[in-house]
Amino acid sequence: MSRLQPVVDDHDTGGFFEAAARGELVVRTCSNCDAVLHVPRAYCHTCGSWEGEWKPAGTTGTLHSFTVADHQVHPAYPVPYTIVLVDLDDVPGVRLLGNLDGAPDLTIGMPMRVRFDQLADGVVLPNWEPVA
Repeated sequence: MSRLQPVVDDHDTGGFFEAAARGELVVRTCSNCDAVLHVPRAYCHTCGSWEGEWKPAGTTGTLHSFTVADHQVHPAYPVPYTIVLVDLDDVPGVRLLGNLDGAPDLTIGMPMRVRFDQLADGVVLPNWEPVA
């Protein structure tokens, strides 16, 4: 069974997946005041603007937290697998999720880098891996 697919054409998050297909990691920002709009949304909570754009977010981060799943909840995700939460180095205050196969030896604070996983139907999903 193949992995579950994200909705890639959503109004608020579609640009994230478009950039991933090009091999870029981006975050949504307000065009008026440059506030980071994460989780992505059209309305700026800082200045009230409805104008936003996608800006590059770099390719590195720091492991904030992780957990190893050892109870299978979906047949497309065999256990064990590790869910990681990564602080983006270039965008303070933004954290993104990812997952790793198995139960790798991880340490909070370790450097991570983005990788782009090709899923079914041409969907590309940003993911994370430890820097070797």
